Amino acid sequence: MSGADLPGALTPAWPNKAAWGTAPKLRAWQQEALNAYLTDHPRDFLAVATPGAGKTTFALTVAAELLGRRLVDRVTIVAPTEHLKVQWAEAAARAGIPIDPTYSAGQGKTSADYVGIAVTYAGVAVNPLAMRIRTERFKTLVILDEVHHAGDALSWGDGVREAFEPAARRLALTGTPFRSDTNPIPFVTYAPGEDGIPRSAADYTYGYAEALRDHVVRPVLFMAYSGQMQWRTRAGDEIAAHLGEPLTKDLTSQALRTALDPAGSWIPSVLAAADKRLTEVRRHVPDAGGLVIATDQDSARSYAKTIKSITGESATVVLSDEKAGSKKIAKFAESDDRWMVAVRMVSEGVDVPRLAVGVYATTTSTPLFFAQAVGRFVRARTRGETASVFLPSVPNLLGFASELELQRDHVLGKKITSEDDIFAAEDQLLAEANASEGASDEEALGPWEALGSEARFDRVLFDGGEFGHSGEVHVGSEEEMDFLGIPGLLDADQMKTLLQQRQSERARKQKSASAAGPVAADEPVAAVAAHEHLAVLRRELNGLVAAWHHRTKTPHGVTHNRLRKECGGPPAAVANADQLKARIDTLREWAARGSA
Repeated sequence: MSGADLPGALTPAWPNKAAWGTAPKLRAWQQEALNAYLTDHPRDFLAVATPGAGKTTFALTVAAELLGRRLVDRVTIVAPTEHLKVQWAEAAARAGIPIDPTYSAGQGKTSADYVGIAVTYAGVAVNPLAMRIRTERFKTLVILDEVHHAGDALSWGDGVREAFEPAARRLALTGTPFRSDTNPIPFVTYAPGEDGIPRSAADYTYGYAEALRDHVVRPVLFMAYSGQMQWRTRAGDEIAAHLGEPLTKDLTSQALRTALDPAGSWIPSVLAAADKRLTEVRRHVPDAGGLVIATDQDSARSYAKTIKSITGESATVVLSDEKAGSKKIAKFAESDDRWMVAVRMVSEGVDVPRLAVGVYATTTSTPLFFAQAVGRFVRARTRGETASVFLPSVPNLLGFASELELQRDHVLGKKITSEDDIFAAEDQLLAEANASEGASDEEALGPWEALGSEARFDRVLFDGGEFGHSGEVHVGSEEEMDFLGIPGLLDADQMKTLLQQRQSERARKQKSASAAGPVAADEPVAAVAAHEHLAVLRRELNGLVAAWHHRTKTPHGVTHNRLRKECGGPPAAVANADQLKARIDTLREWAARGSA
């Protein structure tokens, strides 16, 4: 059996919706990767492809080729979750490769009807010796799906290495090759970079930017929401802070938890805004669905109740320890229901192509998890589909969103941190505060109580740029609808043009209103406190610096230092309004001429 025998329909650049993991006509990148594999016939091969690009189809095509040429006799698929085992088995069955997803390490033989098995990384770690014996018994191809999970725990990595060291072929797949730790991943080659630090070396890479160019994935519109938060600490202190403002790590974490508290006003406002966006998308994509990614089960259930009060329809709730979770996801994927709420269950690999709107409502904020979560919304079906993801305005998430298409590799010997956060290099006072306080993890924060929250529309991030109106925007306002009401079918260029037009039109209206003359004495005047005005300017400056980094790869700190050198003044955290405006104007001039 060859790759040409696989069923389904998928063209290289304009794929129709095909069954997950099946396509007879490979996309251009899949064919190129297959050619590279069949030319060299390596024992180990690492393919890095952005979520939604079709790693499964590529892997099953390789498996079909090797089985057809009698280069292997058996296939073992290792997946992160029980759900993905079943999904792989179903995809392999459509490709003519019968896989047993119920196999366990101590089971021994499987039915003669199968040519392979699907197991989890955790299952391999339980009894790696049994898996090794099976691997030695046959010429085995091992497909390591989302191979970065082999570094999740030392026992997992050791188990994978012991179990599959005798394999005839090993094909490793990942959409997110970076990790937040320095555990080496088995069977992955590491080569020193220019700084001498070892980094993972892929045999074939297909990034988000390339997939976007080929119309294989959707462009992503990030809707960022800020607002005022109030909470009580474990010491009994009541704190008020603005979500997204430069804060210590502990305060940022507490502000985020306050925003996501189901009893507050922030999350209901954002869910309502996301549902408005979903309604607009469904005008053009009738079966479009939404997904809320929650931190824990209690929050997930509460969010589902809020969604029902907003829409009048029940949301599908998928909890991480539910046995029926896989069936719920499959049922939702085939329906036209509006919303699903999940806890970790839909973090990666799970295929629901109709998901078009997401709400990132979890305190988990590593680059790995963020990329996996966004990957649930990028799978393209027809031309013009765009994904919309709502997220809190916190620096690390905004940084991940603005740099979505950048390639990252797994780095050994160097801790992956949030050094690229949009506030990271400039705020020396905050760095000193962090050094004295120490940053605690969420569990160490101790007793904590959310007192209240409110949401404000902050900005839109798209294609490395930022769009929005002057200052913050009230939820439910016309200014917010300028962006929530964007049509559901636009290609990337049309989307960027429309965002620019709506921002410019609103700016002209505001300018015309201010030029109409002074406000009458009997009309209320909104007083803006100095600290609020400075906060808006700092937010605008930091957003422009992040966009400049995205465009030029210049580190945030270098840009801030250049601006200070050219415009004068102290760090942004203590600069006055005129100094901040001068830096904003200077950076806009740089952007206009394309050079600093």
